[in-house]
Amino acid sequence: MAGDGQVTLGQTVIKGNARKVRRIGPKGAILAGFAGATADAFTLLERLEAKLERACVDLAKDWRTDRYLRRLEAMMAVADATRSFTLTGNGDVLEPEDGIIAIGSGGNYALSAARALIDIEGLSAEDVARRAMKIAGDICVYTNHAVRVETLGGEES
Repeated sequence: MAGDGQVTLGQTVIKGNARKVRRIGPKGAILAGFAGATADAFTLLERLEAKLERACVDLAKDWRTDRYLRRLEAMMAVADATRSFTLTGNGDVLEPEDGIIAIGSGGNYALSAARALIDIEGLSAEDVARRAMKIAGDICVYTNHAVRVETLGGEES
Protein backbone atom coordinates (compact mmCIF):
# COMPACT_ATOMS: atom_id res chain seq x y z
CA MET A 1 0.00 0.00 0.00
CA ALA A 2 1.36 3.39 -0.93
CA GLY A 3 0.36 6.92 -0.02
CA ASP A 4 1.66 10.35 -0.79
CA GLY A 5 2.48 12.85 1.93
CA GLN A 6 0.60 15.91 0.77
CA VAL A 7 -1.88 17.66 3.05
CA THR A 8 -3.74 20.60 1.57
CA LEU A 9 -6.08 23.23 2.89
CA GLY A 10 -8.05 24.38 -0.12
CA GLN A 11 -5.42 25.00 -2.77
CA THR A 12 -2.55 25.49 -0.32
CA VAL A 13 -0.08 22.74 0.55
CA ILE A 14 0.18 22.65 4.34
CA LYS A 15 2.44 19.63 4.75
CA GLY A 16 4.32 17.47 2.30
CA ASN A 17 5.38 14.49 4.40
CA ALA A 18 2.26 13.24 6.19
CA ARG A 19 2.06 9.53 6.98
CA LYS A 20 -1.20 8.38 5.36
CA VAL A 21 -0.40 4.65 5.32
CA ARG A 22 -0.01 2.64 8.53
CA ARG A 23 0.32 -0.90 9.85
CA ILE A 24 -2.33 -1.84 12.37
CA GLY A 25 -3.56 -4.89 14.20
CA PRO A 26 -1.69 -7.78 15.73
CA LYS A 27 1.91 -7.85 14.50
CA GLY A 28 1.11 -5.18 11.88
CA ALA A 29 -0.75 -7.75 9.76
CA ILE A 30 -3.16 -5.18 8.34
CA LEU A 31 -2.40 -2.08 6.30
CA ALA A 32 -4.62 0.99 6.42
CA GLY A 33 -4.45 4.19 4.44
CA PHE A 34 -6.65 7.26 4.44
CA ALA A 35 -7.69 10.24 2.40
CA GLY A 36 -9.72 13.23 3.48
CA ALA A 37 -9.77 15.25 6.67
CA THR A 38 -6.76 14.15 8.73
CA ALA A 39 -8.36 14.34 12.18
CA ASP A 40 -11.39 12.47 10.85
CA ALA A 41 -9.17 9.76 9.39
CA PHE A 42 -7.29 9.32 12.68
CA THR A 43 -10.61 8.97 14.50
CA LEU A 44 -11.62 6.24 12.06
CA LEU A 45 -8.25 4.47 12.33
CA GLU A 46 -8.58 4.37 16.12
CA ARG A 47 -12.08 2.90 15.83
CA LEU A 48 -10.92 0.35 13.27
CA GLU A 49 -8.08 -0.85 15.49
CA ALA A 50 -10.51 -1.29 18.36
CA LYS A 51 -12.79 -3.48 16.20
CA LEU A 52 -10.44 -5.72 14.27
CA GLU A 53 -12.61 -8.85 14.62
CA ARG A 54 -15.35 -7.69 12.25
CA ALA A 55 -13.57 -4.45 11.63
CA CYS A 56 -14.57 -3.24 8.20
CA VAL A 57 -18.26 -4.13 8.44
CA ASP A 58 -18.62 -2.82 12.00
CA LEU A 59 -16.76 0.39 11.23
CA ALA A 60 -18.84 1.01 8.11
CA LYS A 61 -22.03 0.45 10.15
CA ASP A 62 -20.85 2.82 12.89
CA TRP A 63 -19.71 5.38 10.34
CA ARG A 64 -23.15 5.40 8.71
CA THR A 65 -25.26 5.37 11.89
CA ASP A 66 -23.24 7.12 14.62
CA ARG A 67 -24.15 10.83 14.79
CA TYR A 68 -20.52 11.87 15.34
CA LEU A 69 -18.88 9.57 12.80
CA ARG A 70 -21.54 10.27 10.15
CA ARG A 71 -20.15 13.80 9.74
CA LEU A 72 -16.53 12.70 9.21
CA GLU A 73 -15.15 13.38 5.76
CA ALA A 74 -12.58 10.74 4.94
CA MET A 75 -12.16 7.45 3.11
CA MET A 76 -10.10 4.45 4.13
CA ALA A 77 -8.27 1.71 2.28
CA VAL A 78 -7.67 -1.43 4.33
CA ALA A 79 -5.83 -4.60 3.31
CA ASP A 80 -4.45 -7.79 4.77
CA ALA A 81 -2.41 -10.44 2.98
CA THR A 82 -5.37 -11.72 0.97
CA ARG A 83 -8.04 -9.01 0.65
CA SER A 84 -8.37 -5.27 0.23
CA PHE A 85 -11.32 -2.97 0.92
CA THR A 86 -12.39 0.63 0.45
CA LEU A 87 -14.53 2.01 3.30
CA THR A 88 -16.70 5.09 2.86
CA GLY A 89 -18.90 7.23 5.05
CA ASN A 90 -21.96 5.99 3.14
CA GLY A 91 -21.56 2.57 4.75
CA ASP A 92 -19.83 1.03 1.75
CA VAL A 93 -17.31 -1.78 2.21
CA LEU A 94 -16.05 -2.36 -1.32
CA GLU A 95 -13.76 -5.21 -2.36
CA PRO A 96 -12.52 -4.75 -5.92
CA GLU A 97 -12.38 -7.69 -8.32
CA ASP A 98 -8.71 -7.13 -9.13
CA GLY A 99 -7.57 -6.24 -5.59
CA ILE A 100 -6.44 -2.76 -6.67
CA ILE A 101 -7.82 0.14 -4.66
CA ALA A 102 -7.10 3.86 -4.69
CA ILE A 103 -8.59 6.76 -2.75
CA GLY A 104 -8.07 10.48 -2.45
CA SER A 105 -7.58 13.30 -4.91
CA GLY A 106 -5.07 11.42 -7.03
CA GLY A 107 -6.82 8.08 -6.58
CA ASN A 108 -8.29 7.78 -10.06
CA TYR A 109 -4.92 8.55 -11.64
CA ALA A 110 -3.12 6.03 -9.43
CA LEU A 111 -5.84 3.41 -10.01
CA SER A 112 -5.65 3.78 -13.79
CA ALA A 113 -1.87 3.61 -13.77
CA ALA A 114 -1.83 0.57 -11.45
CA ARG A 115 -4.31 -1.29 -13.65
CA ALA A 116 -2.15 -0.58 -16.69
CA LEU A 117 1.03 -1.70 -14.90
CA ILE A 118 -0.22 -4.76 -13.00
CA ASP A 119 0.18 -7.21 -15.90
CA ILE A 120 3.75 -6.20 -16.77
CA GLU A 121 6.03 -9.14 -16.04
CA GLY A 122 8.77 -8.55 -13.53
CA LEU A 123 7.00 -5.78 -11.61
CA SER A 124 6.24 -6.49 -7.98
CA ALA A 125 3.17 -5.09 -6.25
CA GLU A 126 5.46 -2.52 -4.63
CA ASP A 127 6.88 -1.51 -8.04
CA VAL A 128 3.35 -1.08 -9.39
CA ALA A 129 2.31 1.01 -6.37
CA ARG A 130 5.40 3.25 -6.58
CA ARG A 131 5.04 3.81 -10.33
CA ALA A 132 1.30 4.46 -10.03
CA MET A 133 1.91 7.02 -7.27
CA LYS A 134 4.60 8.70 -9.38
CA ILE A 135 2.14 9.05 -12.25
CA ALA A 136 -0.60 10.36 -9.93
CA GLY A 137 1.85 12.86 -8.41
CA ASP A 138 2.85 14.07 -11.87
CA ILE A 139 -0.78 14.73 -12.83
CA CYS A 140 -2.71 15.70 -9.68
CA VAL A 141 -1.87 18.98 -7.93
CA TYR A 142 -3.17 17.51 -4.63
CA THR A 143 -0.74 14.55 -4.77
CA ASN A 144 3.00 14.82 -4.23
CA HIS A 145 6.03 12.55 -4.63
CA ALA A 146 6.70 12.05 -0.90
CA VAL A 147 5.50 8.45 -1.20
CA ARG A 148 5.43 6.05 1.74
CA VAL A 149 5.04 2.34 1.01
CA GLU A 150 4.03 -0.29 3.53
CA THR A 151 4.22 -3.97 2.66
CA LEU A 152 2.96 -6.89 4.68
CA GLY A 153 5.89 -8.90 5.94
CA GLY A 154 8.27 -6.16 4.84
CA GLU A 155 9.76 -2.97 6.09
CA GLU A 156 8.33 0.50 5.59
CA SER A 157 10.02 2.52 2.85
